[in-house]
Amino acid sequence: MPALWIAHVTVTDEDAYGKYAKLAGPAIAKHGGHFIARGGRYVQLEGQERARNVVARFPALKQRSSATTAPITNRRSTMRATPQSANLWLSK
Repeated sequence: MPALWIAHVTVTDEDAYGKYAKLAGPAIAKHGGHFIARGGRYVQLEGQERARNVVARFPALKQRSSATTAPITNRRSTMRATPQSANLWLSK
């Protein structure tokens, strides 16, 4: 069953976030994922609004979990911490 990785993001440093985003794409693909939505237009229906919304689809929850524990993820997490505030979750 496919898994979705969903992020609602407020970017506070565009340059630093851009560097993080360049690493994120290849890391997602390496673990079998692809982006369904990455930024772009959206309609806020409820809850806290965040200007950037990202959704990636993985063939299975296990593959997304592998991406989370990969060494590059630790580097990306450190890079991501400064330029943004986000809510992240996985859904099956």
